Amino acid sequence: MTPYLRAANVNDGFLDLDDVGEMNFDPKEQETFALKRGDVLVTEGSGSLSAVGASAVWMTDIEGTVCFQNTLLRLRSRPSTDGRFLAWWCRHAFADGLFAGIATGANIFHISAERVRSLPMTYIPMAEQRAIADYLDTETTRIDSLITKKRRMIELLVEKVDSQIFSAVSGTVTSPASSRQGTQIPWLDTIPSHWDSPWLGATHSTQLGKMLSASAASGPEQHRYVKNTNVQWDRLDLTDLPTMTFDANDRARCSLEKGDLLVCEGGEVGRAAVWPGTQTDVYFQKAIHRVRPIGDAEPRYTMYAFWAAAKMNVFAVEGNQATIVHLTGEKLREHRFPWPPIEEQREIVRQLDATRKKIGATTSQLNQQIDLLNERRQALITAAVTGELEILGVAA
Repeated sequence: MTPYLRAANVNDGFLDLDDVGEMNFDPKEQETFALKRGDVLVTEGSGSLSAVGASAVWMTDIEGTVCFQNTLLRLRSRPSTDGRFLAWWCRHAFADGLFAGIATGANIFHISAERVRSLPMTYIPMAEQRAIADYLDTETTRIDSLITKKRRMIELLVEKVDSQIFSAVSGTVTSPASSRQGTQIPWLDTIPSHWDSPWLGATHSTQLGKMLSASAASGPEQHRYVKNTNVQWDRLDLTDLPTMTFDANDRARCSLEKGDLLVCEGGEVGRAAVWPGTQTDVYFQKAIHRVRPIGDAEPRYTMYAFWAAAKMNVFAVEGNQATIVHLTGEKLREHRFPWPPIEEQREIVRQLDATRKKIGATTSQLNQQIDLLNERRQALITAAVTGELEILGVAA
C-alpha cells in the first residue's frame, strides 16, 4: 500500500494533502508512478472546464514513496528546461485557457498527455528561464503576502460583526448604563433589568416544513419551496427554487408571511433570515423551521438573537454528535433568548444594520483589491513566461 495523489489533491498553485489515499503499487508500478521533487502535477480530467489543468509542484511534502493516479498528469522537466519555469508555465497555461482549449468531453473534460505534449512552448535559454523563475518566485510571494493580509482583515471584520451582534443582544449597546440581572440563558450571564428572557415558544410559534420524498418530487400540485441552502445569514437566495407537491393542507401548514423567520434545522443549525414577502406561492421544506412572532416582535431582532446564539455554538450541541446535528421543534421552542421592549428591539436592529453596512462596504473594497492582486499576479506570470516582460538578467 502506497500513498498516492489524485485530482482532488491538486489546486491552482498548491497541493491539498489533508486527504491522501493509499492503494497497492507493485515495485514496477512504483518505479513508473513515483513522484520526484519538482514534478509538476496537472489535473487531467474534471467535471468543470474551469478546473481541468490546475497544477501544483510536488516538493516531497510526504516522506517515502508517493505515487499519482491516472486523474493527474506528471510533467517532469528535461535537461533543457528549468523545473520551476515549467511550473510557472503550467500556471499560465491553466489560467489563460491553454489547457481548457485542448480539453475534450461532455460531462467530464480531459486534456490527455498527448494533447499537453502538443502544446507550443516558446524556447527560452536555461539562464533566462531561471531568471524568470526567480523573478516570479519573488513577485508572487510579495503579492500572495498582500492577499493574505487583506483576507485576514476580512476575517477580523467578520469577527467584529459577530462581536457587535453579541454586544447588542446582550444589552450593552442600547442600555449600557442600566442595572443588570441574571438570566436563565446558558450562553448569556446578565441582561438589562428591564429585559426578559422568555422561551422562544412564549413569543413565537414554530413550524417545521414538509419532508421531501420521491412521490412529492414527482406528484401533482407542484409548488416552489425554500430549502436549507437557500437560507443564509440575513439573506435568502430565491433564484431557481425547486418544486414538490404541496396539497391544500400542506399549503396551509407551510405558508409564509412577511416577517416570518426561516431557521435552518440542520447544516449550520440556527442560520436564519427573514421572509420578505415579495414572492407568493412559496413554501418550505422540512429542513427549515418557520418562526412566526406572537404579538409585538421585530423579526430582524429575533434573527440577530439567533445569530448571536449560533456563533456561540449554542445549537451545535443539539442532537446526536455521532450523526448529524438537528434542531427539533421542541428543542427550538425551549431555547431562551434576551428579549428587550419592542422599541429597543427596533433600535438594536437599526444600529446593527448601520454597522454591518459600513463593514460590508469595507469588506467589498478589500475583496475588489484581492481580485485585482490576483489579476496582477496572473498577468505577471503570463507576461514573464511568454517573454513579453522585460526582466533583469533576461535578454530583451
